Amino acid sequence: MKRVVSLYATHSELYDQLNERAAAYAAERGIAYEWLPQEKWTVESAVAALEGADAGIIDVETYDSRVFDRIKDRCKLLVRYGVGFDAVNLADATAAGITVARTAGANAESVAEMSLTMMLAAKRQLPHNRKVIESGVWERSIGGELFGKKVGILGFGAIGKKLAKLLSGFEADVYVYDPFLPDGVAESFGAHKEELDRIFSECDAISVNSPYTPETHHLVDARRIALMKPDAVVVCTSRGNIVDEDALADALRAHRILGAGLDVFAQEPLPLDSPLIGLDNVILTPHESAQTIDALWNIYARAIEICSDFFAGKELARADFLNPDVNKTA
Repeated sequence: MKRVVSLYATHSELYDQLNERAAAYAAERGIAYEWLPQEKWTVESAVAALEGADAGIIDVETYDSRVFDRIKDRCKLLVRYGVGFDAVNLADATAAGITVARTAGANAESVAEMSLTMMLAAKRQLPHNRKVIESGVWERSIGGELFGKKVGILGFGAIGKKLAKLLSGFEADVYVYDPFLPDGVAESFGAHKEELDRIFSECDAISVNSPYTPETHHLVDARRIALMKPDAVVVCTSRGNIVDEDALADALRAHRILGAGLDVFAQEPLPLDSPLIGLDNVILTPHESAQTIDALWNIYARAIEICSDFFAGKELARADFLNPDVNKTA
């Protein structure tokens, strides 16, 4: 029987329940599943856990040759819990003959809903309204709506597509920026591709759902923010450093745009001296877009399904498979 070890999360009532369910789900597929709660991750603890496993489910820590070279005799698959793989050195994994995968799409609904929630909250100025209530001064603000408006989506992967579906209920005119998107895909979701600058100059709300790459570093910069309408909002639920936080803070402080929402930051946790803290026209959340019970279980289930398919010699879905040059057999 193949053995899968999970190195994700620490003990809590919720994660105890999720891992019990995951173990049962894995057993149905003939897999022995073990959760090793991570009170403190180190290279040595990762090696000790994975060298006796056929596959591992990993989190955001840095994985490179220091780990791969010591586990490669048995462990042939690592599944990143979630969709990001920024800290996994894919070249080192490939050199060690270890396949790296991710649970693409498993949290798409959760993150798309958070993107929509942030856009709505920013348009209705909810952070400002709370401060008004707390001050004791009963002063209503005048916000904006999304219904029938132009909404831009930067990045049209699983999350962007889910968001476009949600926006269809608002009868929004959805603009998409994704340089790798084949022709016709956006249209099949009731959207259309547009140039980046046009999205910033015309849209009433913009949602950043792009992966972080050298090309998307500060994709939302001072110049593009300056193109935005004064009643427009921008939100980001993908990765930090896609938005230039200093430029955004400047625009918010000067009220050049209506508002913003950020769930991800260049440095996490967000430093308490960040220029974003204290502003009443920005929503800040601690990288929790995917933190719903539904999304968490979807990720566990997808990770186990990837392991099962890999052990069975099946081809992994292109969206899950990260280093295609490695030997794909278990």
